[in-house]
Amino acid sequence: MRTIYFIVVALCSFTLNAEAVHIVDQSRDRAIPVQIYEPANQSDCTAQSKCPVAILSAGYGVSPTDYEFVVNAYATLGYLVLAVGHELPGDPPLSTSGDLYQTRIENWRRGAETLRVVVSSMKRQRQGYDFNRLTLIGHSNGGDISAWVANHDASAVDALITLDHRRVPLPKVNGLRVLSLRAGDFPADKGVIPTPEEQALLGICILEFPQALHNNMTDNGPEWLKSHISEALLKFSSGESECRN
Repeated sequence: MRTIYFIVVALCSFTLNAEAVHIVDQSRDRAIPVQIYEPANQSDCTAQSKCPVAILSAGYGVSPTDYEFVVNAYATLGYLVLAVGHELPGDPPLSTSGDLYQTRIENWRRGAETLRVVVSSMKRQRQGYDFNRLTLIGHSNGGDISAWVANHDASAVDALITLDHRRVPLPKVNGLRVLSLRAGDFPADKGVIPTPEEQALLGICILEFPQALHNNMTDNGPEWLKSHISEALLKFSSGESECRN
């Protein structure tokens, strides 16, 4: 708890260093918007001593710049954070009818390919960061994309964190650290959240915030919620989480 206290103090004084870029995926003719946030200890990140990487996928219709309270926590912990925008003008709208798991698969596959392209490009540019042990973070549909990647290509994923994603089942993979923060206004689809027995067996952490709203898990949410989420993220990533509210 003492460690978390000092990190929270650091959050209050740390100023984010951000750079907005577009990574061009020529095979799909897509200019992917990425917000790059440097870690607090940027000068310590070298090819010989690599710093960790977190990739944040925004919720559908939400700007990737609207999660700075999440970014701040990870930048303070020494992560390079890449906030990725998945939806571009001209993309088909996210399906809202039928079996949503089936009708949204193409969106999740496109998002997974976008993350692959971003990682491949940034890996060449940033030698001081470890792109082989990623932390994937996603809100809502961005969480579904992140869970999709962790389910289908977990080899480079060290941790998965979702903010109230609702459609893609959380992966059940030994050694993969999983945290899911749940709001109280909408339930997840059947099978998305592992059973209590599976959670205990695999170390999957589910934290429920019954008073929270799905759409408030952004910078526009109430301060109490952002504070609780930040504390949960810091505990989880520092190995101090007891997996309870």
